[in-house]
Amino acid sequence: MKNGVINIYKERGFTSHDVVAKLRGILKQKKIGHTGTLDPDAEGVLPVCLGTGTKLCDMLTDRDKTYETVLLLGQRTDTQDAGGNVLERAEVRVTEEEVRQAVMSFVGPCEQIPPMYSALKVGGRKLCDLAREGKEVERRARPVTIYGIRIQRITLPEVHMTVSCSKGTYIRTLCHDIGERLGCHGCMKELLRTKAGPFSVENSLRLAQVERLRDEGRLSEAILPVERMFDTLPPVRLKERSAKLGHNGNPFRPADTQEEEALSGQVRVYDSRGVFVGIYQYDRERTQYRPVKMFYEKQSEKV
Repeated sequence: MKNGVINIYKERGFTSHDVVAKLRGILKQKKIGHTGTLDPDAEGVLPVCLGTGTKLCDMLTDRDKTYETVLLLGQRTDTQDAGGNVLERAEVRVTEEEVRQAVMSFVGPCEQIPPMYSALKVGGRKLCDLAREGKEVERRARPVTIYGIRIQRITLPEVHMTVSCSKGTYIRTLCHDIGERLGCHGCMKELLRTKAGPFSVENSLRLAQVERLRDEGRLSEAILPVERMFDTLPPVRLKERSAKLGHNGNPFRPADTQEEEALSGQVRVYDSRGVFVGIYQYDRERTQYRPVKMFYEKQSEKV
């Protein structure tokens, strides 16, 4: 079984689940998961976790993201993007300066009401399924943060911009809200995710490229090892006599490590052979390292 993360370029027309299903066929393994849904019409970075890397899914989903998007002013749709049914149209009489002011007013902490056409669940059911049945339910506003917006160009009624934001941000909703603030409605016309955490669009691979690497016996070039997701954390190596503590996910003391000194915060833990074990947090009160997330597979242990 292959373990790690592949930076996939999700192409237009595929759902995130489609990508996972196709990769299962290409890689001939079931244990695969994606790290954050992209709408079928959206494109761009979709990190996909393999094997023990699936334990990273929730951690990678929490990372900040960057998008390139096109806001289309003058219409409101049921899906908040241009592919939906048009509910209202309005004449776009705003100036470029008014557009800039409205767009930039969303930078910083704000609240968004999730769109009905989304994968969020209410009462155990996905909002998008309810929306397809013609039902609309009350949704609570959620706090998100827009770290920055760079307006690339304005060619009314279109506004091309790059948005950096926190997890859980809906760019469709941002476009809708900007249009409402301008009083002329708006929806998202295009969306390209260019960055998700440490993954960028420049280093992403299309499914056909992954398949080609498989056929050439070079698939390992596309898979980033799990431990690389934690490059910023200091490494700690267990002594040979203490390796089983890590293998079994037990706490251990600084004296059990080759460093023999306590390191504050989270650390990457390796056994005496250099095999990645997992992420631990140092507990000062108990003077021991305690497991946060384990990635070690016992079957990988060589006798």
